[in-house]
Amino acid sequence: MSETGDMTMILDKNLEDLEIQEVLKNGTDLREYALQIDKSIKEAEKNSVADYLKESENIASLHNQIEDCDSILAKMESMLLVFQNDLGSISNEIISLQKRSVNMSVQLSNRQALKGPLSSFIEDMAVSETLIFGINNVPVIDKEFMIQLAILNQKLNFVKEQNFKETKACHDVKDVLEKLKIKAVSKIRTYILEQIYKFRKPMANYQIPQNAMLKYKFFFEFILANERNIAQEICNEYIDTLSKVYYSYFKSYASRLDKLKYEEVPTKDDLMGIEDGSKGGFFQKSNLKNKSTIFTIGNRGDVLAQQLEAPIIVPHVQQKTKYSYEALFRSLQYALVDNSCREYLFTTEFFHVKGSHAQELFDRILGKTLSLLVKNVENYVLECYDCLALFLCIQLINRYRWMCHKRAVAALDSYWDSLLSSLWPRLEFVLKLNIQSVRDCDPAKLSNKEMGPHYITRRYAEFSAAMLSLSEQFPSEELSNLLLVLQDEVHCFLLKMAAEFPQRIQQLIFLINNYDMVLSILMERTRDNTKEAESFREQLQARSTEYVEEILSPHFGGLMQFVKEGEQLQESGKKNELANLEKKSLSLVTSFTAGWKKSLEEIHREVLVSFPNLVTGSGLLQMALTNFVQYYHKFVKLLTPNARTQLVNIHVIMVEIKKYKTNY
Repeated sequence: MSETGDMTMILDKNLEDLEIQEVLKNGTDLREYALQIDKSIKEAEKNSVADYLKESENIASLHNQIEDCDSILAKMESMLLVFQNDLGSISNEIISLQKRSVNMSVQLSNRQALKGPLSSFIEDMAVSETLIFGINNVPVIDKEFMIQLAILNQKLNFVKEQNFKETKACHDVKDVLEKLKIKAVSKIRTYILEQIYKFRKPMANYQIPQNAMLKYKFFFEFILANERNIAQEICNEYIDTLSKVYYSYFKSYASRLDKLKYEEVPTKDDLMGIEDGSKGGFFQKSNLKNKSTIFTIGNRGDVLAQQLEAPIIVPHVQQKTKYSYEALFRSLQYALVDNSCREYLFTTEFFHVKGSHAQELFDRILGKTLSLLVKNVENYVLECYDCLALFLCIQLINRYRWMCHKRAVAALDSYWDSLLSSLWPRLEFVLKLNIQSVRDCDPAKLSNKEMGPHYITRRYAEFSAAMLSLSEQFPSEELSNLLLVLQDEVHCFLLKMAAEFPQRIQQLIFLINNYDMVLSILMERTRDNTKEAESFREQLQARSTEYVEEILSPHFGGLMQFVKEGEQLQESGKKNELANLEKKSLSLVTSFTAGWKKSLEEIHREVLVSFPNLVTGSGLLQMALTNFVQYYHKFVKLLTPNARTQLVNIHVIMVEIKKYKTNY
């Protein structure tokens, strides 16, 4: 209202100013003007009083209304002040409620977060009636016992953990769990020992109790975690029992197998360089009734192939059959591999051991048995002179070692090494004896001096082929070196033996027959082109070439010499001396024409008679005829035109040669 009054005053003042300006402008007398204004004011005052009197009742009514409004406004002000105070209190209460709500939300979250672990804690800590009944009354082989045992094991581990944290609740259940543990351990111990004692029954199949123990292998795990002394007792009882079982079984089995061995065995007199039948040796016909010689492999190599994993020999079933040592060795070692691998895998799984601990446990179970078997082999090799048997045993060991590794069992490695440490030195010793026997063999003292394959050569060929074929999968540098030494000695022997024949052609026939036999056997029995085969092939080729020259020389020696001399003169350019050979050539043409057919017949007969191997004889004959044709072609070229007219036509000769062609 004050602002409106101010505005009115400003407007009035402005109007007065305008009026004053107007008066001044018109030159009006100010005193008159003032009197006039004063008179106007008084009239206005009278008029306003009259108006006020006329509106007095309305003004009084307005005054009353204003007072009423003022009273109402005062009450409203009082009410608003009270309401303001109430709102302040409500705001404070709302803030308080918000704080309480936040606190309650935090408390709820904490309680919810605690609810899960607390429930789990109570569940893990509490011992139910079902658990007590299951451990105390349910048989150990029942599935329910296994379930309750797992629960008990979990609770025992949980209480141990909480006890370490000094949780007071552990004291409430500790005694109950301890009693349940003792009861469970007692029942499990009784059951496992009962299974172990089943091994002791005669003729028992111990795979059955082992399988039963593996089915409940958690039993030992429970005892191992809670009562280590009981676990050690069970382990010791198992070791003691199985050690005796295996020792008894393999001792009996090895003894019964030994009775199936051939009675006739090779001795120190049965060496490669010793003549047949001397000193009642191994090669007498009486000793060959049921087996081949010690230098021929025959079917003995089957122990490394189809018989490697064949069923073991059952002595009481096959008591009338006799076997070579390597066959008995295979059966015994395969039985050991089968039992050892199964035992190692069982002990590692059931007793929860690995690495060095598993090896130690395995050695305690089978150590005595393995020592027995090693001792048996050591006793055998002391008197063994059969190289093939020794080498077959070595190869069996290599294959069985590989088989064990394939089954993830390396526990027998030291055992295999022990056997090899006995077999290898003996094999080298006997091989050196055979080498020495060939070296010491005096051809002059031998009764057999035929030009066919020698028995020493045959023995060497059979033996070398056997050793090479057997060592293909697991080669040995030591053996290869010894075989090369033996090969050199056989070469030397053949040369010395050939020198016993007076004629060179006889020597060549002997060497070719022997080289050919060795090469044939090596090529037949071995896969690859061995060094031995290559060496004998070179010797055979050289001697064959020389033999062809020797067999042609008695019949066509003049012609051959003429060709050689003529070619030398041609190469030297000595035409005059070459012309002087014409007289000689005429006599050669005459003698050749008269007897060439007969000479071919004699060569054919002589070659085929000299070589038992028809393929070899036929090859040498064809080689001789080929050389003959080559010499004849060269002879024709060296002749003068006059001499050529007297020669037999080459086509006639070729037709005659075709008669001697064979299909071998």
